[in-house]
Amino acid sequence: MKSIHILCFCILFFMLESAIAGTIVLEGKYQNENLYVLNGPTDNGVGFCTYQVSINGRISTDEVNSSSFAIDFSQFDIKPGTYVIVKIDHKDDCSPRVINPQVLQPHATFEVLDINIDKNEILNWTTKNEMGSLPFIIEQFRWHKWIKVGEVKGIGEIGKNTYFFKITPHSGENKFRVRQVGYGEKSKKSTAISYVSSVAIPTYIISKDQKNILFSSETMYQVYDAYGAIIKQGYGKTLAIANLKKGIYYICYDNLVVDFKKKK
Repeated sequence: MKSIHILCFCILFFMLESAIAGTIVLEGKYQNENLYVLNGPTDNGVGFCTYQVSINGRISTDEVNSSSFAIDFSQFDIKPGTYVIVKIDHKDDCSPRVINPQVLQPHATFEVLDINIDKNEILNWTTKNEMGSLPFIIEQFRWHKWIKVGEVKGIGEIGKNTYFFKITPHSGENKFRVRQVGYGEKSKKSTAISYVSSVAIPTYIISKDQKNILFSSETMYQVYDAYGAIIKQGYGKTLAIANLKKGIYYICYDNLVVDFKKKK
């Protein structure tokens, strides 16, 4: 009879514990850093807030009966880049605080194994050590600055990853690179790669009605006003300027920067 009473008490305690419990869930990829938790006492002062931690469904052996503790991923031999779900079970009258949840967010960690531009003007690059899927920003050096010309979604795996992107070169020597921006706006970029194009330098004229700039061949362009604000950009052989007021403007095209005057 006594053993039945003990069993009933344990079941009742478990039901009450479950009913008054809360859970904090964090998801992301392990970036080779532990999580740290501030773990205050319960409202009644008996014990601490957290009573259990699990990683990917496996109960952690971390000592949670203290005012602070670390969630150590190495106990399960979790490799960097592994997707993890961390659950922190706590009593309902309090709430622990994870002080560095950002360590599970993607960081720019890629390493370039190879980067080249082939005869078909395809930029190819191979990476390793990606610990989260972040977009690769493709940049070209034009008009004395790096500008974004495209984007490719990152695979985000530790092993070998291969990518490609069709470039649009300007005349002469070109420079390209790839870049990622991770948590906290921290950026990482590849080395620049050069490519010499046989494309001829375009020429341009302003139409007599002052409504268009006509290029001799398709080109990327940007138009700036006298204050340095960009007001038009695009790619093609025709640049509409009918809506521009009279005045001086600056046009970047191919790899040149020139000024022109809108007369009417």
